[in-house]
Amino acid sequence: MDDLLARHRAVMPKWLALYYDQPLEIASASGRHVTDREGNTYLDFFAGILTNAIGYDVAEISDAVRSQVDTGVLHTSTLYLIRKQVELAEKIASLSGIPDAKVFLTNSGTEANETALMLATSYRRSEQVLALRNSYHGRAFATVGITGNRGWSASSLSPVKVSWVHGGYRFRSPFRDYSDADYIKACVADLRDIIETTTSGDVACMIVEPIQGVGGFATPPDGLFKAFKEVLDEYGILLVSDEVQTGWGRTGEHFWGIQAHDVVPDAMTFAKGLGNGLAIGGVVARGDLMDCLGANSISTFGGNPVSSAGALATLNYLLDHDLQANAAKLGSRLIAGLRSVAERHPVVGDVRGKGLMVALEFVGPEGEPNPAIASAVLEETRRRGLLVGKGGLYGNVIRLAPPMTLTEDELEEALGILSASVEAVSA
Repeated sequence: MDDLLARHRAVMPKWLALYYDQPLEIASASGRHVTDREGNTYLDFFAGILTNAIGYDVAEISDAVRSQVDTGVLHTSTLYLIRKQVELAEKIASLSGIPDAKVFLTNSGTEANETALMLATSYRRSEQVLALRNSYHGRAFATVGITGNRGWSASSLSPVKVSWVHGGYRFRSPFRDYSDADYIKACVADLRDIIETTTSGDVACMIVEPIQGVGGFATPPDGLFKAFKEVLDEYGILLVSDEVQTGWGRTGEHFWGIQAHDVVPDAMTFAKGLGNGLAIGGVVARGDLMDCLGANSISTFGGNPVSSAGALATLNYLLDHDLQANAAKLGSRLIAGLRSVAERHPVVGDVRGKGLMVALEFVGPEGEPNPAIASAVLEETRRRGLLVGKGGLYGNVIRLAPPMTLTEDELEEALGILSASVEAVSA
């Protein structure tokens, strides 16, 4: 492993993030467990950054991929008809709730968000964009430009002009102590003020994550984005919901994260869990918005036959087994268990999230961010056989997002490890 790490550092960029003091190589996996090259097995509570939504070695998905591979056709490009791509797009359009929806498939969430920005700026003939503070939308030029988290925004250069709005990250918001209704009212007032003072009014779109992923699963009160949409509609500004992490029922209560706000966006972007590890993403949008481009385009690899076949099998499995309901049931138990941990350990400043998308924010004696404790928990949980994620604006948040096929016994095992790990690093 030391040799592989040295080789990695020699040929990969130094800014390519790696977890753990001694990074691990995952060699095999099954269900919700992964095994590293040294033979250590872990319960996976981060699922490849929420991507292995169904888990590992799922027969229905593997069979669908093998069936496509057996045809000999791994790739054709979108210059030709792709049956599985059309079938997948039909299903996503019907599940979206967006009127007259059309779908464009990409290779990743970054590419999906870039596409959404291209559509919105072309449709509105404006390069102005509203984004939320503490947001993350990808690693490409425009998506870095709309990422409101300095730890993941490497450049101030951008092809779009961005104005930043309060609302996504409540725990450290100046409005944090307000009631839900007053919090929403304050954020809406901020939105209107931002539009009227920092833009010329003809803004292309506002892009939001219903729950901020890299930002530490920051969760605003339900109804915030409906209230935002009412203001946006006054100006003709489009609403884009970034569902790369919140889609496919992970939040439990709804299939799409934005549905918690009782609003239908003009477009949604998606990726990660749809492919259960295969490279796929996309945009689903109103037909007139999707069709607004005045030039030809293609996607060489987006929605290729193999990824589309696997994604369709993943989506069918998720729906057939009602994994959204499983996320709701086990997520409630996970949050309750973690809040019990927080009551015993003041270093846990906040427990938040929905469904199987839950976070713990670690704080110091004065409530200040405590990234050292979060890093210690990351290492301690691994030592005890559990893999978790980390994030947040200050790197002080542990993120939990296991495969949605999680069982009750596995949940209890993870809670035990998390409780013992927090206790160990707090001592």
